[in-house]
Amino acid sequence: MTIRVLLADDQTLLRSAFRVLVDSEPDMEVVAEAADGAEAVALTRSARADVVLMDIRMPGTDGLAATRQISADPELSHVRVVMLTTFEVDEYVVQSLRAGASGFLGKGAEPEELLNAIRVAAGGEALLSPVATKGLIARFLAQSGGAADGPESAGRSERLAALTGREREVLVLVAGGHSNDEIAVRLEVSPLTVKTHVNRAMAKLGARDRAQLVVAAYESGLVRPRVD
Repeated sequence: MTIRVLLADDQTLLRSAFRVLVDSEPDMEVVAEAADGAEAVALTRSARADVVLMDIRMPGTDGLAATRQISADPELSHVRVVMLTTFEVDEYVVQSLRAGASGFLGKGAEPEELLNAIRVAAGGEALLSPVATKGLIARFLAQSGGAADGPESAGRSERLAALTGREREVLVLVAGGHSNDEIAVRLEVSPLTVKTHVNRAMAKLGARDRAQLVVAAYESGLVRPRVD
């Protein structure tokens, strides 16, 4: 199956370079290009994109706002967004994940890193490693006073009540940076059973992928941020 990629960046030359790279791969193709966030959202729908490479800074509607719109649209629930930026700072990473992105990549990444990011995102996995994601979120939330106070975070806290005891246990381990195989060993169950619990927790918490599940665990207050 060919991965349909949308490029969203206000720099024409950069989009052209990305198009050449992506179109050179047999398992993916660029289906559209956007110069701003509003165009990216519209083209994501019309071009039926699977993965959006989204610049975080664009004129008008920026990448974060566009990602929020894509993530909030039930008809685009299959779409995965990988944020691109020249500014690799923790705040941008966490804001990207909170907006609904599946991962984060610097524009200076090697070609193979970019191609791998597209494949990882298309497969529904988190681009950032669980350990890296957990560390970033813990540090950011600790600096901002703990779990967020917005309605979305409050909703996630309420939805925690829908989790079974085992799902909560698995969620804590996911937020701790453990892989499904590691969790399976700790809980003495099969990796497939862990995957089932992870998927059910994502559904109940409204998390699009594993990265979002880590965010939900911290923002709901189930896991408390700690800075070493």
